[in-house]
Amino acid sequence: MAADPVIVNARGMKCPWPALRAARALRAAQAIVIEADDPIAPRELEALAQAQGWRFSALGDHRFALARPD
Repeated sequence: MAADPVIVNARGMKCPWPALRAARALRAAQAIVIEADDPIAPRELEALAQAQGWRFSALGDHRFALARPD
């Protein structure tokens, strides 16, 4: 059974901090939902996920999901 994703609050942080927080959280978790309102965050998080081979999806309302592959 998959564990619930870890919630990471990066609202108010400017890039690259949301991506750094996401990378740190995914060291110990299989999946995270990160809240980030910097306009650059979606591109940075997607690039991070692509570089690491993780899944990325935009959930809306400044929320993004990143997960390690199964």
